[in-house]
Formats: sequence, structure tokens, C-alpha cells
Amino acid sequence: MPILKLDSIDHRILTALQRDARLTNVQLAEEVSLSPSPCLRRVRLLEEAGFIRGYHASLDRAGVGLGLTVFVGVKVERHQDETSTAFRNAVVLLPEVISAHLVSGESDFLLQVVVPDLPAYEKFLLGALLKLPGVSDIRSNFAIATVKAQTPLPLTQLA
Repeated sequence: MPILKLDSIDHRILTALQRDARLTNVQLAEEVSLSPSPCLRRVRLLEEAGFIRGYHASLDRAGVGLGLTVFVGVKVERHQDETSTAFRNAVVLLPEVISAHLVSGESDFLLQVVVPDLPAYEKFLLGALLKLPGVSDIRSNFAIATVKAQTPLPLTQLA
């Protein structure tokens, strides 16, 4: 990947695309005060450099039938490389886990899980999570309401 130093125009491009990834190149160029050709070149460079990882649709979880969000703290038995690697590899394969983080504190990993409802979570917990390699403890925290989610990165703080 080429090394790219972001300037204010790059920040404006990234901010605009985070807000609306469906902007046409012409719309984006107008918004960031560039002509279309240089704007497209910059977007392609940002993609090639890995700053833009992809373009996604943001879905309403409850609307698509995944109304229960659970934050799961997981402790692993041993902090050996093979146990941690086996756990990580297994978690990546679980579609219900939409994010997984190695964390400090009470848990070793924090997972964000989405399922239709409580019976589905129970089935997932007993059928998948408790069977993951090295799991010694699981703490489930159920989201009551979402106050803020999937917001754009605060690039304005970098300017």
C-alpha cells in the first residue's frame, strides 16, 4: 500500500463519503471544491492506500429481524498464543458476531452480537459461544436502547 499523507481535501472527501457513500463523483467533486477528474484520482488513491475500506449500506437491525444486541465479555482460560488465535479464528466465522475486540479489564474479548430475540441468543450462547476454544467465562450485557451507533469518524478533530 502506498503511504499517503492526508490533507484537508482528503479529509473533506472522507467526511462526505462517510455521510453519503452514494454520492456521484460529480456531486463529491462539487462538495469538496474540485473538478471531477482530480476528485476521482484522490478517491482512488484513498481506496488504494486503504483509507477507504469499502462502501456499505446501513441497515435497521430490528427492521431486518435482528432486534436484540448483546455485548458479550469473554474470558479465555489461558493467555497462550494458540488459545487466543484459535478463539479469534472461531469468532471470525460466527455471523452473529458483528464486532470483536481484544480488550483490557475484566474480559479478554468484547463481542457485539446481534440475534432476533432472547431465545435465539440462548441458542447461540449454548450452541456456539460456550463451545469456542479456551472460553472460561462469559458475561452478557443486553442493549436496552441504542443512543448512538455507526457514526462517522470524527475527522474534523484531525484538521
